[in-house]
Amino acid sequence: MKLDILQECPDFLRDFLTYNETIKGKSSRSVEGYYIDLRTFFRYLLLVRGKAEKGTEFEKIRIDAVDLALIRTVTISDLYAFMVFCKDELQNNTATRARKTSTLRIFFKYLSAQTHQLDHNPAELLESPKVKQALPKHLTLEDSLDLLNAVDGANERRDYCILTLFLNCGLRLSELCGLNLSDLASDNTLTVTGKGNKERLVYLNDSCVTALQRYLEVRPNEGIPVTERNALFISRNHRRLSTKTVQHIVKTNLAKAGLAGQGFSTHKLRHTAATLMYQHGNVDIRVLKDILGHANLGTTQIYTHVSDRQIKQAVDANPLAHIKDKK
Repeated sequence: MKLDILQECPDFLRDFLTYNETIKGKSSRSVEGYYIDLRTFFRYLLLVRGKAEKGTEFEKIRIDAVDLALIRTVTISDLYAFMVFCKDELQNNTATRARKTSTLRIFFKYLSAQTHQLDHNPAELLESPKVKQALPKHLTLEDSLDLLNAVDGANERRDYCILTLFLNCGLRLSELCGLNLSDLASDNTLTVTGKGNKERLVYLNDSCVTALQRYLEVRPNEGIPVTERNALFISRNHRRLSTKTVQHIVKTNLAKAGLAGQGFSTHKLRHTAATLMYQHGNVDIRVLKDILGHANLGTTQIYTHVSDRQIKQAVDANPLAHIKDKK
């Protein structure tokens, strides 16, 4: 966690954030998200309770004065009123409000059930706004082949290998950039470190094995700093490839394949891998969950909706679909 976050936090909030990062294994980004959501709620609470300094802009209200005595006054009505405030005053969309609802549930459950600092949990029955589930954008099989075939240039083998791993293994951007030589095993498996530093084993298919072998033949071995020598993917400056560089590689090759300007990105390649495995490989959704490193099956089930949509489109495409009853 960032030092400035810890300095402004009331003790009970600092303990909550530390617990989630160290015990629950949440990523620093997730923990920072909890802090931002709760800081907004605390500012709101100080404002409506008349404890914020008059004339202070909402974004400048300090939360270090919030104590457990104030938190104990919170009711479920306060929580719903906060959601209205987020919608009307902060212009938060449904997804943002749903995320804040989740944060409040986790926070109050921690204070009541985990540490027993509250006698009851005001967020126990807090309902989340229904978020319309967007279908994940992905490349078609033909698009994917065009992307791979478009790779050329001085770093062709490296860039081809990167795209191959994205499209076959469904890696996150951070996971790919964090890969080390020591993560590769002789049995053609790859150890991937995902969110919350959780490791999972990925089995490499023939395309991945071949792409890795061809890249390792040309991977630089000289002039690499000691701290970078284990990095799998190396830049022209003999450093580990950064996330920004990998994003540029993907963007450049998407343009070469004629796929620029369509909203595709490194994360969309992860969606593509999942969609292709589910639709063309008949992969069980529970197996797909493990491949992608999802914590919950519900996160993975979005890929089943893509197939449902295609089934509907196929039925609608029937030439008899628009025939009306004979009159």
